[in-house]
Amino acid sequence: MYGRHHRKARILFGVSDVVFTALAFEAAYQTRSLLPLERFFEIAVPAKALLLGFSILVWVLMGYWLGVYERLDSAHLRSILRDTTRQCFIGGMAVVMFQFTLRLDLSRVFLGLFVLYAWVLLCLFRWRAGRIVGLIRREFAAPHHVVVVGTGARAIRLGEMLERSSDHAVRLRCFLSDQEGAPEWIQLANRYEVIPVARLSGLLREHVIDEILFAVDSDRLAGLEDAFLLCDEEGVRTRVAVDFFPHVNSEVYLDRFGDAPLLTFAAAPHDEVRLLVKRSADVLIAIAALLILLPAMAAIALLIRISSPGPAIFRQVRCGLNGRRFTFYKFRSMVDNAEELKAGLRHLNEKEVVFKIARDPRLTGIGRWLRKFSIDEWPQLWNVIRGDMSLVGPRPAVPEEVDLYQTWQRRRLRMRPGLTCLWAVQGRDQLDFETWMRMDMEYIDNWSLALDWKILIRTIPYVLMGKGAH
Repeated sequence: MYGRHHRKARILFGVSDVVFTALAFEAAYQTRSLLPLERFFEIAVPAKALLLGFSILVWVLMGYWLGVYERLDSAHLRSILRDTTRQCFIGGMAVVMFQFTLRLDLSRVFLGLFVLYAWVLLCLFRWRAGRIVGLIRREFAAPHHVVVVGTGARAIRLGEMLERSSDHAVRLRCFLSDQEGAPEWIQLANRYEVIPVARLSGLLREHVIDEILFAVDSDRLAGLEDAFLLCDEEGVRTRVAVDFFPHVNSEVYLDRFGDAPLLTFAAAPHDEVRLLVKRSADVLIAIAALLILLPAMAAIALLIRISSPGPAIFRQVRCGLNGRRFTFYKFRSMVDNAEELKAGLRHLNEKEVVFKIARDPRLTGIGRWLRKFSIDEWPQLWNVIRGDMSLVGPRPAVPEEVDLYQTWQRRRLRMRPGLTCLWAVQGRDQLDFETWMRMDMEYIDNWSLALDWKILIRTIPYVLMGKGAH
């Protein structure tokens, strides 16, 4: 499915959640009103409208947050039941908290029926969602006719994918060849004619062609310049399969520098709008957290100074975004000469690249407690405000560790480092170094604002319970 079709499907599923949540709400309300129970049940119209609006908002936000809409048209029944159960459970709990906040004193039977009806309706719709979407596209969307330029393995693979997209109203019409000795037909699930690229002008005049996909080797693209110009003159959309580098996992997009078009490969998040939202949230939350924690931080700093000689704040050079060096701050949790003692303890190191000891003898009494609950990390909120760090991102490494990275591990430097990260909520210090790295890559490859919030929310119980920290 094309990316634009996928976006349309997500919108359709979001709208369906609005409709079915509203239906479940009203059905639960009417059912509770008709039940012969002792207590009379009625909600004033303003409160009912507010509660319904909040319920719809929560259900849709949970759908996006849980990634439900990303896979609905191809999901298995088990994943549909799991995702819908999680969405309805969290949504129901949010409604309960909301009604307590507003002191609505809602009927428990109504709330239970609402969650149950929503679960049933959403499960039934999502179970048939793939076929429903396909039916809508087949019946109401005009077929999208596509031609593939090329007859090699790349073109064949692209043709097979287009055939599998028939439910999305995509129709493969034929193949074009720019080489002599090309076959006259290509047999896939259906049989397609192979037409010389020299006949492209006549093909565009005689048939409806919405889009042309070029799937040829990079060294042959220059020879197809006339075909590109012809499509440009006729206004036919063209796409080029840029899988010339099969092992490159970067996102590919076209950008411009002045008048020069640039084919860009991005191996890290590059959406400036979403990154700006992330940065704005980082600053606002960090400022608020610092203001709230300031009295406690002052008391902790005093305890550190009293309990052991040395400064309360430990400073160290770390590597930030794209390898930029910055001064990293944290509460001192070790003796003042900890760095000097490091060489003598290297034989106790439990990690491959980073220096980690489960029962580090350099830790002070209060430092062990600060480490357990990650309180020593609080001063890094200042790093977040300065722009050195983010709330969520790969943990910042010291330059000596970065020098030992393998090539693929250096990609973690392409994201601003954070206070917490994906592996911090999936084992923390109990995980081995390579698992840390792979989880950082997983975070970079799947980054979204919703993922940041998931990690932040999941970090809270880990920190409060001191799980997995050394």
